[in-house]
Amino acid sequence: MSGRWLAGKVAAALLTLAFVIVFNFFLFRIMGDPTTQLARLPGSSPEQIEKLKADYGLDKPLTGQFVDYVGDTLTLDLGISQRSREPVWDEIKDAIPWTLLLVGVGTLAATLLGSWLGVVAATRRGKRADDGLLSFSLFTYAAPEYWIGIILILVFAVWIPIFPAGLQMSPGVEFNSWWAEVTDVLDHLILPATAMTLMLLGQYFLIMRSSMVDVLTEDFVTVKRATGLPWHRVVRSHAVPNALLPLVTIAAIQFGAVAGGAITIETIFSWPGLGELSFTAINDKDFPVLQGTFLVFSVGVIFANLIADCLYFYLDPRVQSR
Repeated sequence: MSGRWLAGKVAAALLTLAFVIVFNFFLFRIMGDPTTQLARLPGSSPEQIEKLKADYGLDKPLTGQFVDYVGDTLTLDLGISQRSREPVWDEIKDAIPWTLLLVGVGTLAATLLGSWLGVVAATRRGKRADDGLLSFSLFTYAAPEYWIGIILILVFAVWIPIFPAGLQMSPGVEFNSWWAEVTDVLDHLILPATAMTLMLLGQYFLIMRSSMVDVLTEDFVTVKRATGLPWHRVVRSHAVPNALLPLVTIAAIQFGAVAGGAITIETIFSWPGLGELSFTAINDKDFPVLQGTFLVFSVGVIFANLIADCLYFYLDPRVQSR
């Protein structure tokens, strides 16, 4: 049964990926012909425009373009950037590690901190600690990520200049060891990762608090208490594992929102990830790069949801019995 269940989830993920590929192809052609940008430039001849169309394969019928697009996508040939004239996959490949570092650190910190604060608030429901944590989480949940980033830069890079305001490492510096380079990157990571953490903290806290409040009213918690188990053991060993299940699901569902938030945060902090690459492509109307980053973001969301389904299968016995 578990093998059939997993095969069904993988098949659903592949079907979703196929839909994304088709949608991605038609979306950026509905937006317009990229060669029209060249036509607006002074001195552009019809021959130059036709050559550009041929270079991008836009002179073929739509079905031919689609076949070429699917074949190129499967071989990671995402085209040539109109801005840099470099392969799109090379630019994306260089940006992915920085986005994974930022999103990974921010998501992990928000998940751990939000879960812990949610447990603290739920076990002290109605008290000052619960009210204070709830107010703080609602504030961070409602605050726009660009506002959080700007405030962090003003406070910790301008007024109290203890952290760099942007980039992923100090420009023009030659490091004498790999440890010095890692330390410099971590120093630059603190502010954008803090902004990412604060952006996610509120929703993870609210989900964990709500889930814990529901779990603490379940009968099995009452039974465990009746058997003489200390309250802290009931919470840690029985309530928390059950309350974590909704958090696993929502973390995967919110991955797309995290990626969207990363665009704003990376742009504010000049962090050279997929977000800043997308923002630059939007300003330059660089359709091949936009098409490539959209595909990568979509694949990330699909993969994250598949991982969440697999984790849910092992965390929740009720799923395994279906």
